[in-house]
Order: sequence, then C-alpha cells, then structure tokens
Amino acid sequence: MVQKLDYLKETPSQTAGPYVHIGLAPGAAGFDIYKQELGKDIAGPNAAGERIRVEGLVIDGTGSPVKDVLLEAWQANADGHYAHPEGGGPVEEGFRGWGRVITEFETGEWAFETVKPGSTPGRNVGTQAPHINLWIVARGINIGLNTRMYFEDEAEANAADPVLNLIEWERRRATLIAKRSEKDGQVVYRFDIRLQGEDETVFFDI
Repeated sequence: MVQKLDYLKETPSQTAGPYVHIGLAPGAAGFDIYKQELGKDIAGPNAAGERIRVEGLVIDGTGSPVKDVLLEAWQANADGHYAHPEGGGPVEEGFRGWGRVITEFETGEWAFETVKPGSTPGRNVGTQAPHINLWIVARGINIGLNTRMYFEDEAEANAADPVLNLIEWERRRATLIAKRSEKDGQVVYRFDIRLQGEDETVFFDI
C-alpha cells in the first residue's frame, strides 16, 4: 500500500515594516527599553585609525527617500581585523565592528560614526579593499538586501578588490563607492543606496 504524503503550503512572505523600528530600534520609536540602544556603538572610544562619519539616503524606484529603513553595518578595524575569534587578529577594547542605525523619520537620512576600516584578506584569494558591509530592511523588502560600501580615496585598493572585480560593468561598480568630503573638520563619506531604477546599487546574494 502506498502512503499518500501531505505537503504543507509555503508560508507567505512578510516584509520588515512598517513597524521595523519598534522591534529593532525601539528607542527611536519612543520605547525606553534598553539602557543603550542595541548596536548603536560601532567602533568604541578606544579604536585607532581615522574617525569618519558615513551618511546617505535609501532611495526607491521613483527617486524618493525611503523613511522607515533600518541598516546594519559590519566592518573591520583600522588594522583589518574583525571583532571575532577568527577575525584575523586583536581588536581594541570596546570595538564591536557592528552597528545598527535607522533613517530619520522626516528626511530619510541615515548616518553613523566609526573609524575607517583597513584592508582585509579575501575569502579565497587576494586582499579586499577597505569596505563596510551593509544589510538593509524596510517596508516592501521581503528579504534583507546585502551590499558593500567602498571608499573613493582607495582607488588602487579598489581596482584590485576581488569582490568589486566580480562586477563586470564599471558603471555598476561605481554604485558601491562612497564620496569623501569634509564638514566642520570631520571626514564624511556619502553613500546613497538606490533600490531600483537608474544606477541601482549592486546587491549581493549571500
């Protein structure tokens, strides 16, 4: 006798919004739950290297800023070491190398302060240029989007980066390069993330 197997239907997908802040950054939504907002401090006070500010917008296919976005950032320290037992070497006390920020409700701007990371070993071959890994969730995004931010003043390292070189078209690579400027004596890197349309940011399937 052949037994009939019953298969369950796939569970419907669910986006992260519109209440992404309540669950992942409650302080910004007006809920005083934690003494310190989870993941807000990336580098800590003892990290060596150049102090920088990273800022930008997440822009939808119509060219409008998305205002309910949460971004998580992972990075190495200035020596190219991650805060992990297999991160390549020691990190400074208090260096987390991970942070979580949300967009401003009114403007859609996001920003965080950290130190500029150093180069890191490639997974299989070569050396990776200094970069920050970003993960983006928001209303309308079923699966979090992974991308990277590189630095325009690291042109030589960028040219040899094994991940950037996986992208065939130079114009597409340019969507991962942050622009450097200075404001009030502080180094600022501008990195706008475009979800769709012309100059859509490169996202990685990892």
